Amino acid sequence: MSLEQRIKSLNAVRNILDQFVNKNEVDTHNYSKFKKTISLAETKNSWFTEDSIFSVLKYWNNVLSEDTVTKWLAKYTIDSTEKKNVGLVLAGNIPMVGFHDCLSTLLTGNRAVIKLSSKDSILIPFFLNLWKEFYNELDFEFVETLSNCDAVITTGSTNTARYFEYYFKNIPHIIRKNRTSIAILTGKETEEQLYGLANDVFSYFGLGCRSVTQIFIPKDYDLNLLFNIFISFKNVINHTKYANNYDYNKAIYLMNQEKFWDNNFIILKESQNLFSPIGTLYFSTYSDKTEIENFISKNTENIQCVVCAQPLDIYKTIAPGQAQNPKIYDYADGIDTIEFLTHL
Repeated sequence: MSLEQRIKSLNAVRNILDQFVNKNEVDTHNYSKFKKTISLAETKNSWFTEDSIFSVLKYWNNVLSEDTVTKWLAKYTIDSTEKKNVGLVLAGNIPMVGFHDCLSTLLTGNRAVIKLSSKDSILIPFFLNLWKEFYNELDFEFVETLSNCDAVITTGSTNTARYFEYYFKNIPHIIRKNRTSIAILTGKETEEQLYGLANDVFSYFGLGCRSVTQIFIPKDYDLNLLFNIFISFKNVINHTKYANNYDYNKAIYLMNQEKFWDNNFIILKESQNLFSPIGTLYFSTYSDKTEIENFISKNTENIQCVVCAQPLDIYKTIAPGQAQNPKIYDYADGIDTIEFLTHL
């Protein structure tokens, strides 16, 4: 089948998704399947709350329109006459985080050999099997171990990346490592922009690579400005796993007599580290933006997004509140997945 047919079949899936997201029970059978799948995914992994999963579904509903997908792929030459076996090692830190790799592989006419994360083993199979109902030639399988692959795309920790780089050194590969995101405040942000930043911090409990875990603030910045906005997200502490992490880290800081700021559901702590633990947000102060630029230059390989209301000279920035809403062509780690797949 042609690329056009693959896109149209995907759009049929999106139409069903749209009914669910907008609570339009036209197709009660599929509507019920969606609700059952979400419940099962939450039972399997308690980090995947109904709200988190629904946020992901709203995102995919926004970007999977036929027009958007067609425009996305228009600049590539996609020849699917020679199908390749593409191994995908998917992450499971947030719901459906590996879906873009599956989508890219299958839209380019390749065969996806998928090793799911045990943390996210419900949602992606559900969507791919639903897609296959509209496009029987969709070619994918789920495996425990990758073998006989022509290429691989893996996402994991920095430690597992070393193993993948060695194991797959003889075939084309994209190997992603740990990344996180930072934000830069000038002190001139509106309340709406600060609320957007808070969403970038708290969405998915801060577990995503696009989650902000480090913020840069002017030296005289009043942290109460952030706490006053953060209060809208106070219910995060009602999640057992989040609360356990918050309590643990707070206890460590108290025992070590470290300085921190606390509002009973998130801790702000001054640190130059990028990766803050769950329930903690690191911050650094600056007096000149060159300090930030130097930090970014030294840590580029570990930074996924830079959230800032103002543009930067050395790095593309994302408006506050948009870190978790990348365009479909905003590739992880800045590596063009479609370009990679079309040149195998």
